[in-house]
Amino acid sequence: MLDLKLMQKNPDLVRASLEKRHSKIDVREFTDLDERRKQLIGEVESLKAEKNAVGPEIAKRKKAGEDASDLLEKMGRVAERTKELDRELAEVEKAEQDWMMSVPNIPHESVPLGAGEEDNPVLRYWGEKPVMDFEPKEHWEIGTALGGLDFECAAKLAGARFSISFGWCARLERALAQLMLDTQTERHGYTEVLPPFMVNRKTMTGTGQLPKFEEDLFKLTDEREFYLIPTAEVPLTNIYADEVIPEEKLPVKFCAQTPCFRSEAGSYGKDTKGLIRQHQFYKVEMVNFAHPDHSYEALEEMTHSAERILEILGLHYRTIVLCTGDMGFSAAKTYDIEVWLPGQGKYREISSCSNCEDFQARRANIRFQPKDSKKKLYPHTLNGSGLAVGRCLVAVLENYQQADGSLVIPEALRPYMGGLEVVTP
Repeated sequence: MLDLKLMQKNPDLVRASLEKRHSKIDVREFTDLDERRKQLIGEVESLKAEKNAVGPEIAKRKKAGEDASDLLEKMGRVAERTKELDRELAEVEKAEQDWMMSVPNIPHESVPLGAGEEDNPVLRYWGEKPVMDFEPKEHWEIGTALGGLDFECAAKLAGARFSISFGWCARLERALAQLMLDTQTERHGYTEVLPPFMVNRKTMTGTGQLPKFEEDLFKLTDEREFYLIPTAEVPLTNIYADEVIPEEKLPVKFCAQTPCFRSEAGSYGKDTKGLIRQHQFYKVEMVNFAHPDHSYEALEEMTHSAERILEILGLHYRTIVLCTGDMGFSAAKTYDIEVWLPGQGKYREISSCSNCEDFQARRANIRFQPKDSKKKLYPHTLNGSGLAVGRCLVAVLENYQQADGSLVIPEALRPYMGGLEVVTP
């Protein structure tokens, strides 16, 4: 959530930000509400001042045995009007808060202008596309032919956009997640967490999934109002909700492997085959609570931590920076890492690393206490995939397939696979 004082003092800055994002949100809705709020506060304060002025006169008349009925009647009208204004003020303040909750973050000044994904510049490439002297297959064909993936069985159990893995494939996915966790904890200093996979409405609101993106979530249909997490970013970021972090603890770096649940609303007809767009998938997520002075250094470090997994696996990738029109709701700046998939003949996103600055911290009321100040400040929160496990499995299947239909296990994964080097038909 943006700073309310910033919105009140500099609505033109927010208006320019929304224009960069190609958003249709109208700042005049807020300014009209805020003007009405000020008017109501002025009226209420005027009535209270009138009540305070008349009160002593009523007491004086009563003490002298004089009639004060006219003043009492007047104060009755003042009290009733004050209640009406208080009710309207509460409604206006709620509408103002709801409006603020709907506004995306302000892009960092370094974010390139653009309308959509076609305007995202490539920052760097790593590695080379594999050279194959045969027609490469897509991952779902490879996994099915080798007996590791079964989409028909998953559809029987749960429906479309689910998968089930067997044997070597289930172990390979587990190996990928283990490699990611070991790398992020041992090499990059993240603390592993096993969080709840269901959270409440307040937690979802803290990271920006609610109220705007409710249709993208899976909600449990009972009175407790639990939501299945779409990413471990949600519980990890809210670990410090309504708390104050000592400055000396910053940065705090968490990572977690969890299932992620997405309704994929609006994606029907896209990526209907395979593992790319599933209702349930696994991901290793990184979250960093950083000092505002160092958060953009932390963003670079987080992005390199994600890239490192692909380098260990020998997978060709490129890193792009998202333009203003393609960034996520909570992000101030985002890098996407896209891995090359020879079976599909295209790059596909495998990680997204974002600096949300103080946007999520304000929503979740996360603060830190500087050593040299009594004033509590908001830390910057960052999140990134390190990596999407299912999509990494896709990349391994397509990049390490062989002409005879077999699959070579990347060397870095073999210790997690009991030494298995090749999966044969």
